[in-house]
Amino acid sequence: MDLDLYVSLMNEVKKRTTAITQILSKQKTTSFQATNIEFMCLQIRKILELISLGSLVANKKEFESEQIKYQKYWHAERILNDIERLNPDFYPRPIIEIHSNRPNVKNDLIDKTDGFLTKTEFIKVYEKCGKIMHADNPFGSKVDLDYYEKQIADWLNKLIGLLNSHMIRLKGHDNFYLIHMHEERDDLVHGYNFGILR
Repeated sequence: MDLDLYVSLMNEVKKRTTAITQILSKQKTTSFQATNIEFMCLQIRKILELISLGSLVANKKEFESEQIKYQKYWHAERILNDIERLNPDFYPRPIIEIHSNRPNVKNDLIDKTDGFLTKTEFIKVYEKCGKIMHADNPFGSKVDLDYYEKQIADWLNKLIGLLNSHMIRLKGHDNFYLIHMHEERDDLVHGYNFGILR
């Protein structure tokens, strides 16, 4: 089931955010600050790729009908551009859930207005994290590790703000996936398939 695949990708995202948090909080280390920063940037880049692939999973049938070879995709911007062409409403929609007074409705889903990674920022962060993956040219300018060290916590917080509670809209359907990255019952990601209320 596409929802189960999407949830499994989000569970991997959680594990990678935990790895970043452990380095940021100095619970763990690679023993060298430069490699700590490179490690965290690699995890952020992989998280962005998992979000892109998650969009593919959620719209898999549409992509199959268009015969797009998503198995070979690896570049976040290309994936996002192609998904957006097929489904302009593909990007995770971060929400706040508020107890509802409406009958038979547990929570109202309110769009977040800030505190999350936008589509534009997504591409910029992906590119920034890619630049640190290569060794410096000894004759050229050096990577500014201080810049990355200061940005990582902000990038991570915005990623968590994007995904913590979010919706994924499916093209050509009235239903959507509601995703919780954490619930009180356990520390796993949970997903639900909902129809649009009319």
